[in-house]
Amino acid sequence: MTMNFTDRLRHAVHQRQSHLCVGLDPESDKLPRGLDRSPEGIVQFCRDLVISTAEYAAAFKINFAFFEALGHAGWRALEQVAALLPENVIRIADAKRGDIGNSAKHYARAILHELPFDCLTVNPYLGEDAATPFLENPAKGAFFLCHTSNSSAREIQHFPDRTQPLYLHVAARVAEWNANKNCGLVVGATHAEELKQVRTVCPELPFLIPGVGAQGGDLQTSAVVGTSGGAVPALINVSRAIIFAGDDKNFATAAANAARKFQSDIQLAIHESAR
Repeated sequence: MTMNFTDRLRHAVHQRQSHLCVGLDPESDKLPRGLDRSPEGIVQFCRDLVISTAEYAAAFKINFAFFEALGHAGWRALEQVAALLPENVIRIADAKRGDIGNSAKHYARAILHELPFDCLTVNPYLGEDAATPFLENPAKGAFFLCHTSNSSAREIQHFPDRTQPLYLHVAARVAEWNANKNCGLVVGATHAEELKQVRTVCPELPFLIPGVGAQGGDLQTSAVVGTSGGAVPALINVSRAIIFAGDDKNFATAAANAARKFQSDIQLAIHESAR
């Protein structure tokens, strides 16, 4: 029997003993010395990062923007990097898609069927009919943008109705869409109080939590609240603080050391909260 996406995520977290997601955001002008600043250099960079950090990660997240910006060659590089990801981790397409139902259906096919991804990030603001195409296969999942980690998130996400801000309304609606147990929420580590509020509204949904590392998000709160003390299979994403930990030929070793520390710190925070 095929597991639903939430169970697949739970299995990966348990098997890998990790809640860490390594984010692959390969800015070509920041590649370490010795690598070509080209699509080929990006593939080599990502290959070495995946090999060096895989033992510490439950998931990898590929940010489509850094590949799409390179045109046709970038798409080829994206396909190559996606094929490098281990099958026993959760492979996340950070594509932030969101459109009317017919378009959403084709986005879902492109990312979840033509490419080897297990889930993708989705903008929920067009409503349920635009979300449904991403949720038809219970084994594949979607992390819906809820409260993001950027500094101006409040401009729209805190817009109030008479009872609650918009991001909490989004959280509650996504929970209602979770019939196939394949919904999750993107909730930024840079907004600790909002993270706690979303976890209260959605006690069982998986979270994808960006913002730890270069953005300065609260790792301990993210680990403890995001995972409900280890009971919920949340993922804490770290991108730049891992992949750009080194800037010379030893960049992969530096990335491995950073990934190991983040994985250890996350697990320690969860274990200490259970005492």
